[in-house]
Amino acid sequence: MPLFNIHEIPSCNLIAGYDAQFIHTANATYSHVKAKADAVLPTHSHPQEQVSYILDGTFELTVEGVKHVLEPGQVFVIPSNTMHSGLAITDCFILDVFTPLREDYREKGGINLG
Repeated sequence: MPLFNIHEIPSCNLIAGYDAQFIHTANATYSHVKAKADAVLPTHSHPQEQVSYILDGTFELTVEGVKHVLEPGQVFVIPSNTMHSGLAITDCFILDVFTPLREDYREKGGINLG
């Protein structure tokens, strides 16, 4: 099995205030996201299920109109095709796991294992 250091994976800008490093397997995309305080994630949906794990910082996640304030150690599962948005209340470090993998993110770079 390959071993990687997250600090050696190239970063790309997703949108203003959100940078990510990707690891793509045959079945999932792992997105290590650094969000700047006050950065807004516009409302969107995607066919992938998303599991968001807050590693550092405070993040406000709105899912189908309901706001959730997430702190380190908390995990939120967003079902596929569910409208959601976000706001980084502080600088944040978030691990998002998408299944199946996100081809649009694979095109942005990272490590491809699948």
